[in-house]
Amino acid sequence: MRHGLRMTMLALALAGGADGAEAGGDPLAAHLWKARVLVVSAPSPEDGRLRAQRAILAKARAGTGERDLVTLEAVGEGAEATALRRRLNLPADAFRAVLVGKDGGAKLSSAEPIPPERLFATIDAMPMRRDEMRDKGR
Repeated sequence: MRHGLRMTMLALALAGGADGAEAGGDPLAAHLWKARVLVVSAPSPEDGRLRAQRAILAKARAGTGERDLVTLEAVGEGAEATALRRRLNLPADAFRAVLVGKDGGAKLSSAEPIPPERLFATIDAMPMRRDEMRDKGR
């Protein structure tokens, strides 16, 4: 997935206007069966682990695009952040990174930034991803 499209999807989801993401809907609904989502939650933009996760993802853009991985942030106490945290049962006062599969289920959760090797290994072990890789090889 191209970076511009990923950012557009992020903006739509955070604005609450993407396929049921508005008031009370599932903030991840727009991505269901289309993309894997890494939800990064932090109490504030100054959180060191949030900055570290952003840096990790910036260096791994090619791998995230190849794996249909988008990133959504739940930072601070706004409505969008609250909705994402509620959806994944995340604390508002601590850092969490949660990988959500295309099926909408949480696949990996960490209280520390997730290195790209672990993130990609988890994704690449998923049955849907294995099918994608096999189909791409044809």
